[in-house]
Amino acid sequence: MSRALIIVDVQNDFCEGGSLPVTGGAAVAAAVSAHLAQDAAAEQRRWDHIVATKDHHQDPGPHFGNPPDYSASWPVHCVADTPGEQFHPDFDTERVDAVFLKGEYAAAYSGFEGACNGESLTAWLRARDVTEVDVVGIATDHCVRATALDAAREGFRTTVLLDLTAGVAPESTERALGDLREAGVEIVKA
Repeated sequence: MSRALIIVDVQNDFCEGGSLPVTGGAAVAAAVSAHLAQDAAAEQRRWDHIVATKDHHQDPGPHFGNPPDYSASWPVHCVADTPGEQFHPDFDTERVDAVFLKGEYAAAYSGFEGACNGESLTAWLRARDVTEVDVVGIATDHCVRATALDAAREGFRTTVLLDLTAGVAPESTERALGDLREAGVEIVKA
């Protein structure tokens, strides 16, 4: 049995200055890196495995809206192989074991919809005997929510480290936290 950290979508387009910025995104990138550094220096590491997810859009169809409705459609963001798709420079990826790409040709909010070299996140975690996951990243009320809900549905004991997330809006973030608690996801500070 082991524990994994899932770092959700800490990408340039979701941070200040990006095409779909979330206030506090850059701060999350730096805070996640600081926690990874502390964990690396600890006598006993908190996480046995660390993975990250990325929106990696090629042509996601109606996910890109013109104009966007900010509910089911969004401005163009995280287009594959563009600077916006890259991880934020304050996010140190040195300890990331695998990156799961999602949303190439359709909307994808959960990291569990992604793949790394053809392997799903669920399969990757199970192959490493992961039973518990911590979820952090951007945005609390969208992709972090979806990833944590899917982790719980897949049977992983799931915790969201709230101070290592950034949400789009207070109201939608509160609704998301309610959904997570109802699904048995623990919400704590890192």
